[in-house]
Amino acid sequence: MQTCDWLEAAKRLAGGEVGVVPTDTLYGIVGSALKPAAVERVYELRRRELDKPMIVLIAGWTDFERLQIEIPARTQELLNKVWPGPVSVIVAVASPALAYLHRGTNSLAFRMPNHPELRELLERVGPVVAPSANVAGEKPSETVEDARAYFGDEIFYVEGGKLSGSPSALVDARPDPMRVLRPAPGFRL
Repeated sequence: MQTCDWLEAAKRLAGGEVGVVPTDTLYGIVGSALKPAAVERVYELRRRELDKPMIVLIAGWTDFERLQIEIPARTQELLNKVWPGPVSVIVAVASPALAYLHRGTNSLAFRMPNHPELRELLERVGPVVAPSANVAGEKPSETVEDARAYFGDEIFYVEGGKLSGSPSALVDARPDPMRVLRPAPGFRL
């Protein structure tokens, strides 16, 4: 198994590789959201439906600017209360240049994790796609060994011990009022 530290993971992601890292909720399989080939590789490894967008993890507000995504003021107010943390928010994405991410839905879910090493990695690499580390429809990985059973030795892994957190809350920020699509413990709109 190719295990590495956070700094090596950042270098590999910047080079277009895909890997598994611990987040503040579950293990995620990650690839640079700025590299279409890395995004496609995550779809392939997860056997994910090609028309279903993946969550994008960001380090901060500047990542929205980097992706040329405008966040409405009411959504910013919510995010200032819940980020960093386990809340994912779906926003409108108008740019055709991001079609490889939004898959024709013209929307994406973003999350700013509350995990210091992961946030540092995101600051170095930029946004990453980060669905849970499992094959679509299977149980999310609680350990690096679980993830390796799904994805083998073709990718890298960052060890983070056993993680058995809940998936993030999911809020659709496009309608007014916003809607909670997936509740999570301790989260209310």
